[in-house]
Amino acid sequence: MQSAETVLGVLRERGRRGLPCSELYRQLFNPQLYLLAYGRLYSNKGAMTPGVNGETVDGMSLGKIEHVIDALRHERYRWSPARRVYIPKGRGSTKLRPLGLPPWSDKLVGEVIRLLLEAYYEPTFSDSSHGFRPRLGCHTALRDVVNTWTGTVWFIEGDIAQCFDQLDHEVMLRILGEKIHDNRFLRLMRNMLRAGYMEDWVWNATHSGSPQGGVFSPILSNIYLHKMDEYIEKVLIPEYTRGKVRKPNRAFHRVWAAMASARKRGDHTKVRELRKQLHSMPSMDTQDPGYRRLRYARYADDTLLGFAGPKAEAEEIKERLARFLRDDLKLGLSPEKTLITHARTRAARFLGYDITVLHNDRKVSGRRRSVNGTIGLRVPRSVVSAKQAQYKERGKPARRPELLNQDDHVIISTYGSEYRGVVQYYLMAGDVFRLARLQWVMETSMLMTLANKHRSSVSKMARKYAATIDTPHGPRKCFEARVERTGRKPLVGRFGGIPLRQNKKTVITDRRLAPVNTKRKELVTRLLAGRCEACGRVDEVEVHHVAKLADLG
Repeated sequence: MQSAETVLGVLRERGRRGLPCSELYRQLFNPQLYLLAYGRLYSNKGAMTPGVNGETVDGMSLGKIEHVIDALRHERYRWSPARRVYIPKGRGSTKLRPLGLPPWSDKLVGEVIRLLLEAYYEPTFSDSSHGFRPRLGCHTALRDVVNTWTGTVWFIEGDIAQCFDQLDHEVMLRILGEKIHDNRFLRLMRNMLRAGYMEDWVWNATHSGSPQGGVFSPILSNIYLHKMDEYIEKVLIPEYTRGKVRKPNRAFHRVWAAMASARKRGDHTKVRELRKQLHSMPSMDTQDPGYRRLRYARYADDTLLGFAGPKAEAEEIKERLARFLRDDLKLGLSPEKTLITHARTRAARFLGYDITVLHNDRKVSGRRRSVNGTIGLRVPRSVVSAKQAQYKERGKPARRPELLNQDDHVIISTYGSEYRGVVQYYLMAGDVFRLARLQWVMETSMLMTLANKHRSSVSKMARKYAATIDTPHGPRKCFEARVERTGRKPLVGRFGGIPLRQNKKTVITDRRLAPVNTKRKELVTRLLAGRCEACGRVDEVEVHHVAKLADLG
């Protein structure tokens, strides 16, 4: 039996060379892939969440893998409907999103399918696609925009309405069938897409969409939307990109020549006037009809196009993209969120940032007009206000009653992790200092929670937990709680201490292991040993999991 690394390596090479897959279903008989999938899934919180039949990762064994493989080998495997629940879209949000909870066996088979599909399709995906991909994420998409979109005039914000709920099953199977020439695998995928879901113990059919909560939903959506990437990169971008550089602005160079002539005559007053005039003029012809640029970035269903050209052509690009999505992919753009924004005077919203084009005609702090045309990232004021509202009541910072029974270390660590997540995400923004107000609100709420717990005051709590740490920008004040442990490092909960300075190189990628990392987990090695660690019996061994250590008996 081939190792998981060998199988995935062969698929990756076939994808890179553009060769079809005709025997993909046979790879589902390889137990090494299931062990690799088990090692990736068992530590997730969802592994202990039961599906409609109550099955979880608890009681995992080699026999269970053999049972699944036998059902697949004889095409007797049946997908169970997912148990549907609704979760808030964000902390404090009243809006809910549906989440499907499949049984453990479906998760295991789904992870194996995800490994196979990702290995084959990943080398073919566009460099403009950053969502749900190894070593890529929101920050890599934003960095691509900042580094390569200089000179953009119009932003075309694209948002696909209910993208993951509206993926057409027949289109999905047609796209998969272009590369995968294996009817058994395609039948398995068709049955998965039509397995349905259980809500209030009533079965409902799924006529469209990718199963929310399924482990391979992200890769299926990327395969589906890759068709849009190809259309933009192979059709729209070549048609709306022309000219190597813009033509020189003749008016600018006439003033430049007049300034040089005045300098030769020694007329310094005229030189100063002409230099001031130059600062308000572009050196290149911004209306050059022979110059166009169209650029593109996508994260999941959130897309952004940058266009250098007239607004009429930007409108045309938007209409052509909407027509392609409607006719070929059976999707539609959201009218409220699909906007055409002037890059200099307004900001486009992409991945939680406000994106604009910088412009400066004055010399400020030694910086000249070299900033003109470059992309600037901003923290949206609405985001700062929304984050603050989670820690306020009646417009003022307030305590959080749900944390009063926790240890001080847990309280400070909870606030610290929430604050750190927001700040580290927005460190690429030029005005990240705007989060100082959020820091004060969260800090006050944290101290009020601690004061309420200890029947003390905010000032006493501030003095008790005040600390100073070293950072790359010098010492910074923060709040810190330590739990000393014998023979081990102390547990440290920390809030603050992060300099609110722009860091253009900060990176947060999607937290998923790359498929090339097939090193076997310790738990899998212990399972393969075939020996009970409790009684020493050598027989059918099961691995028992608990949701938390307090559940251990």
